[in-house]
Amino acid sequence: MENYYRKILEKIADNHPVALETVITGEEGSISAGITRCLTEVTPVTDSHGRRFARVTAEQTENQLTVREPILPQERLIVLGGGHIALPVCRFGAECGFNVCVVDDRPDFANAARFPEASRVICDSFENGIRTLAITPFDYVVVITRGHRHDADCLRVLLPGTEPAYLGMIGSRRRTTGLLQMLREEGFDADRIAKICTPIGLSIGAVTPAEIAISILSEVISYKRLPEHGDADRFCSDSDVELSTLEYLAQNHDPKAIVTVIETKGSTPRGTGAKMAVSPLGKVTGSIGGGCSEASVIQDAVRIIGTGRFKLVDIDLTGDVAESDGMVCGGTMRVLVEDGSEV
Repeated sequence: MENYYRKILEKIADNHPVALETVITGEEGSISAGITRCLTEVTPVTDSHGRRFARVTAEQTENQLTVREPILPQERLIVLGGGHIALPVCRFGAECGFNVCVVDDRPDFANAARFPEASRVICDSFENGIRTLAITPFDYVVVITRGHRHDADCLRVLLPGTEPAYLGMIGSRRRTTGLLQMLREEGFDADRIAKICTPIGLSIGAVTPAEIAISILSEVISYKRLPEHGDADRFCSDSDVELSTLEYLAQNHDPKAIVTVIETKGSTPRGTGAKMAVSPLGKVTGSIGGGCSEASVIQDAVRIIGTGRFKLVDIDLTGDVAESDGMVCGGTMRVLVEDGSEV
């Protein structure tokens, strides 16, 4: 079996969105006869308001089900400034699944011991750090340096380059207004300047560094998740796939089953695209929601390991079992359970 997950990781490492297309014939059977796969371009959908987004689709035609799973490059949260607010921004950002990178020009503030959750900490000038990171349309940039002189240095490099998905700058409205006017007078693109989120973060009355970090990340997540923030170079995805699960599937060659959520209706604990791997002993990597949503398919998954077969399974979360398991969901999930021993 070809390892498409390795190919997917290669694509997104080069900042290329990709879709995994799976054509399933029948409700269950042999993988070799009933499942075909290929990688295709991601085709965003444009709604009536002009918003662009990519979603997992499942199209049924006679005896075939075609599932397309869009997978986008992992979003980087680039934190420019290593001060007291950067600490919770980095910590909470990593918890939210961002690949966090921190830049500061002071060795005492830019080191891995100070930012253990960051995947990369650069101790250099802000200008050099930004150039080293090579901003992409899938990056979210937070400018929280120790002063507007350094903020201006950051923006002078950021504004002429590739536009990130989000660019926010900390500071009072009065001071940031003056800084942005100065940049306009220097000839920087007024439209790009107008897109800078400043004062940074959602207005929630934040006071402490942790609260300010939450307000910043709330705004960042809104730019990640809400379709109205998509543009010609970037779009949102509603796939619930986790990069760590894809990495496991790309690297692990042990016997296992792979479970993928391909359709949902109503309220469910995880969305379409969510994946988990199940070992012969029932150990799970990744998740499709925990509780009864997983318990109901783990036995199917264990039984299918080593058989070279697949099975479509419907999970009903509307009944007494879900309620007794403490779940507030009231929907249904359809999952693909397949032998992944050769992946």
